[in-house]
Amino acid sequence: MEDELFEQRTDLTRLSAAVEQIKATLGKIIVGQQDTIELLIAGILADGHVLIEGVPGVAKTLTAKLIAKAIDAKYSRIQFTPDLMPSDVLGTSVFNPKTIDFEFKQGPVFGNIVLIDEINRAPAKTQSALFEVMEERQITIDGERYKMEEPFIVLATQNPVEQEGTYRLPEAQLDRFLFKVEVKYPSLEEEITILTQQHQQVTNEQLEHIKPILSKEDIISLRKTVKGLHVEPKILEFVAKIIFETRNNKSLFLGGSPRASLAIVNAAKAISAIRGRDFVTPDDIVWITPSVLRHRIMLTPDKEMEGSSPDEVIKQIIQKIEIPR
Repeated sequence: MEDELFEQRTDLTRLSAAVEQIKATLGKIIVGQQDTIELLIAGILADGHVLIEGVPGVAKTLTAKLIAKAIDAKYSRIQFTPDLMPSDVLGTSVFNPKTIDFEFKQGPVFGNIVLIDEINRAPAKTQSALFEVMEERQITIDGERYKMEEPFIVLATQNPVEQEGTYRLPEAQLDRFLFKVEVKYPSLEEEITILTQQHQQVTNEQLEHIKPILSKEDIISLRKTVKGLHVEPKILEFVAKIIFETRNNKSLFLGGSPRASLAIVNAAKAISAIRGRDFVTPDDIVWITPSVLRHRIMLTPDKEMEGSSPDEVIKQIIQKIEIPR
């Protein structure tokens, strides 16, 4: 009976092989950062955008670029600056003298994997240009609607330390990111490995030889597989309790929305698939929740002054709730 209970209902062989290949390829160039890589892959499989935060020099952009290189899809990069206009991102109508009419010239956002470097450098007007495209996978210009080609994912980076010349991302935009990934400093051993690789000029040579592992069609197919994974009612109840508690917690000024609870479930499905399982466990929920919630909740001014972090409050909330077994 137990063997029947834990028998794989979904064949994850192809997905597991692709994930391992991507991890191995990135592992040759990126030292450490296993959680970051896993979360980026999960974001792609769960059809979600990812915000990567870390101080300069911790390979945020390089990691995102390598993920894009591992997928045979259109990749574009946008460097956000204070003078960037919405038309620089979305595109603009240009007059064509031959046809005596205006033609729409697509902006760099028309890609499959779009890397936005230093997203908090652009003013609110330009940031708001991303609202529709991130949520609905389309843009509307001059009354015309333009659909994004699937898959469409935004990977954005930001620096948490330097605040001069930056604009805080509005809550509505932060909520559109599936994950906020915090990239930490490497350990001493990892730092030595990075220095050794750079000294031997290994990294640049390896970058040139990276070949795509997944096609666009593979991503679309694997997303359907991930979406169909099993989630027990008690797991859904566990997620609902976590989100409900964020709305009634004294340490929080702003709690999670229903979009946050859906994001946890979808992300947990992707993580369980990456780990070779076709069902979600409570441990998947506990592991994924900080990355899904840390940018969606707001601490009260008192808690901020005490030096508390969103991750600490999330941990306390999860500890209060009975984990289903």
